[in-house]
Amino acid sequence: MANTSLSTREDKPREAFPRATPLRRHSLYEAVTERLREMVLEGELEPGSRISEKQLCEAFEVSPTPLRQALKVLVSEGLVEMLPNRGARVTEVDVEEVADLFEVMAVLEGLSGTLLATRASDAEIAEIRHLHECMMEKFRKNQRNEYFQLNQTIHRRLAEIAGNRVLLELETSLTLRITRARYAANMQMGRWEESAKEHECFVEALEKRDAQGLSDAMSLHMRKTGNAVIQRLKQD
Repeated sequence: MANTSLSTREDKPREAFPRATPLRRHSLYEAVTERLREMVLEGELEPGSRISEKQLCEAFEVSPTPLRQALKVLVSEGLVEMLPNRGARVTEVDVEEVADLFEVMAVLEGLSGTLLATRASDAEIAEIRHLHECMMEKFRKNQRNEYFQLNQTIHRRLAEIAGNRVLLELETSLTLRITRARYAANMQMGRWEESAKEHECFVEALEKRDAQGLSDAMSLHMRKTGNAVIQRLKQD
C-alpha cells in the first residue's frame, strides 16, 4: 500500500509566508541599533558613561535581546565597549587615534576623487548634485541632524560610485570610527559653514570631471574636518 502522507502534504495548497516573527525581531533589533547609535553619536550617551540595559529596555519598550544585539554592533563599530562583569560603556575618544584616522581618510578621499572623475556616470553625478542641494536646504534651515545624515549619505555614495571595492570597504570601516568626531565638528557653526562650502567645491569639480581638482578638494575637506575635530576634542 502506497504511503500517501507525502502526497497529501503536497496536495495541500501552499499558504503565503506569514509575517514571520523572526523578521519582526530582526527589524526591531535594527531600530534599536540605529537609535542607540544616534544617542552615542549625538552625545546623549557621553563618552565613558555606563549603559544601563534596564533603563534602555524600559525607554525603548523592548526585551534585553534586541538591545544586547544592538550593543554587539556598536562594539564592532568602536562606539561601545563591554567591561567584564560590569556591562557596557560608551568608549572614550582617543585624540591621537582620531588624528591618525583622519590622516588616512584624507588620502583615501583623494584617491576616491581621482576615480570618481572618470567612473561616475552623468546620472550618478546628477544624483550627487541633488543630494547636495537637499543637504544645503537643511543647512539653511539650521537642521543639523538632517544635514549630517545627508552628509554621510553623500560621502557613502561617492565611495560606492568610485567603483573600487577595497576602497569602499576601507572607507566604510574607517568612517564608522570617525563618525562621532565628525558630528562633533559640525556642531561648531563656523566649521559647519566652511564644510558646506567645501562640499560645493567638490561637487562642482565632479560635474566638471576635474580629476585633480576633485581629488584635492575631497582630500582638503577631510583634512580640515580632521583639524576641526582635533581642536574640538582638545577643548573638551
